Amino acid sequence: MIKSKQIQRPQLVLVVDDQEINRDVLGAILEDDYEVIYACDGKEALDIMREKAEKLSIVLLDLMMPVMNGFEVLETVQSDDLLKRIPIIVLTAEKNAELQALQMGAADFITKPFDMHEVILARVGRIIELSEGRQLISAAEYDRLTMLYNRNFFFEYADRIYRYHPELKMDAIILNIEQFHLINDVNGRDFGDEILKTIGMEIRSFLSETEGIASRFDADIFYIYCVKQDDYQKLLERFQNCVNNLSENVSIHLRMGVKPWREDVEPVTMFDRARTACNMVRGNYQNPLMIYNDSMRTKEIFNQRLLNDLNAAVEEKQLMVYYQPKYNIQCDPPKLSSAEALIRWKHPELGMISPGDFIPLFEGNGLINVVDNYVWKEAARQVGEWKNKYGFHLPVSVNLSRADIFDPQLIEKLVNLIKNNDLKYKDLKLEVTESAYTDNAKKLLELISNLRTLGFEVEMDDFGSGYSSLNMLSEMPIDVLKMDMKFVRNIEENETDFLLVKLILDIAKYLNLHVVAEGVEKEGQLNLLKDAGCDLVQGFYFSKPLPPEEFEKLIEKEISIERNEN
Repeated sequence: MIKSKQIQRPQLVLVVDDQEINRDVLGAILEDDYEVIYACDGKEALDIMREKAEKLSIVLLDLMMPVMNGFEVLETVQSDDLLKRIPIIVLTAEKNAELQALQMGAADFITKPFDMHEVILARVGRIIELSEGRQLISAAEYDRLTMLYNRNFFFEYADRIYRYHPELKMDAIILNIEQFHLINDVNGRDFGDEILKTIGMEIRSFLSETEGIASRFDADIFYIYCVKQDDYQKLLERFQNCVNNLSENVSIHLRMGVKPWREDVEPVTMFDRARTACNMVRGNYQNPLMIYNDSMRTKEIFNQRLLNDLNAAVEEKQLMVYYQPKYNIQCDPPKLSSAEALIRWKHPELGMISPGDFIPLFEGNGLINVVDNYVWKEAARQVGEWKNKYGFHLPVSVNLSRADIFDPQLIEKLVNLIKNNDLKYKDLKLEVTESAYTDNAKKLLELISNLRTLGFEVEMDDFGSGYSSLNMLSEMPIDVLKMDMKFVRNIEENETDFLLVKLILDIAKYLNLHVVAEGVEKEGQLNLLKDAGCDLVQGFYFSKPLPPEEFEKLIEKEISIERNEN
């Protein structure tokens, strides 16, 4: 089957001249190759140009005309972004006028009289071709929604500024919209586009007042490369104010990261660091501005070292599992009931590294499951070893991170650990945080139900640290609440805190749940919790987290107490 060729419409040329004979001559020269329309003065020409701006390929403009001459047309065109894209060839018999016209934005000139037809056609064709090429490049340069540079051209121009204008001390700014995907989902993509266009317009307005360039880099991320500003908080407020009035029913929050200028740092690196700063205030609606500094750079290098060394830490067993005991305080004396497995990292060069340094890092980089799998394996092995060595039943709690919930092999892994270490399912207790519930309640509830059906006991860690705990208790199938230490800290001094603890204990009793109070450090705290009906406590009052060989002393002490009682 032969495909028919697509018929291409001829390019549109506007001839502007007050002399009819000149219009006829040019029309005769051009009409075989182009569609030609006419105007007899500058005013009529501008009206046609505005009406057909998207279709016009070129304008042939006489300079000396009544009503409005060609110079006035050129001046008007240069102040209009829409018309400025249309190339203009001036028609003149005056040599002195040619230079002035070119300086005012004309692309070329044709000398009267029109006696060299081939030259006229060649000049018109060449200017149209050059113009269309420039327009294609221009279209590729810009994000159509915001009319800011796209990422590739942005860095090309930023690099040129850095190399050729070192006198301009340029800062890197990243502006991001909090939870933009949710705004799109709830309010529709058109509303989301309106936010982006509004921010783009305000950024262009800002750049009209200072030296700089900008890009819509990703869906809701804007890059701004500009000379140092006196007050970045004020600049963020300016951008925030521009979106505040878009809707009374939608809260739109912006955050900003800034990397100040340094002579030896190229734009790509500057924006990497500005992004780091911007990410550090994710979700911080009170202080959504972060300016990158040297301490952040040190922290970045440290974090990258930890990321690089994680595999070696697992293979060489630099990661160590410590155990903190939980005591049943409704017995006299309190009885060692279980323990929590807690990770530590003894780095061969950096020494002991706090979990607070590497756990959030690995959570943010999707590597926390590597740590969790290591802890599960070590804890299951250790419980089995103590069981064989002492004949002592000591369940150990291990953490399930949010990332683990989405591991399709999670249940298989846990079941294999139980079987391979000759354990019962209740020997390995599973801790989940309430934040995992708020992230994906349906998935978490399904997983917990399946785990409990097998025989695992599930604990909710950090209960009360979030906003939705009471709502979730009615539907989450758990066995134990771990009350966050912030509730316990001041119960001796603050009656309100103690009443809140009693309320949590009452709710747990009503739901037939055991409660573990974390962070117990004083005897007074212990006595208040015991009197209020708390089952288990964990904290420095009994013991700090211990390595296995030291924890065994607690097991041996417990065994000795049991023997004496019998």
